[in-house]
Amino acid sequence: MFEPDEIDLRILRELQQDARISHQVLSERVGLSPSPCSRRIRILESKGIITGYSAHIDARKLGFSMNIFVSVKLAHQVDSGLVNFERAVKQCPEVVDCWLMTGNRDYLLRVSVRDLDEFEQFLTARLTKIDGVSSIESSIPIRQVKGGMSRLT
Repeated sequence: MFEPDEIDLRILRELQQDARISHQVLSERVGLSPSPCSRRIRILESKGIITGYSAHIDARKLGFSMNIFVSVKLAHQVDSGLVNFERAVKQCPEVVDCWLMTGNRDYLLRVSVRDLDEFEQFLTARLTKIDGVSSIESSIPIRQVKGGMSRLT
């Protein structure tokens, strides 16, 4: 396991805040010259600590104003059922996050839709049609309190 030092953690924090930051500005903020800073970034990438770079998108401005959390219970939690469900969910653009869970539900989904009509269409035409789905429970969040960043101690 890779053990990042304090400078690595500062680099990661800065990149989480702004992945487009120049190496010059980043190096100044973490107290390194640009070459060693770039070298550390390459090491963090090669070790799989940094897995990619992406843009944060405000889905509401694209018309996707609703996030709905959906708990799914399968009839049988066997390997073939899990594989089948996961394959099907990966084909649903409405599902933006999917987690295999412990407890009384098998999966937790975060579904992003324009409105309740689109969610109903997703439920009736897609989710309930996936073989092995036994029950579904939906929750509509009021607002997000915290989110988006990985924990860096």
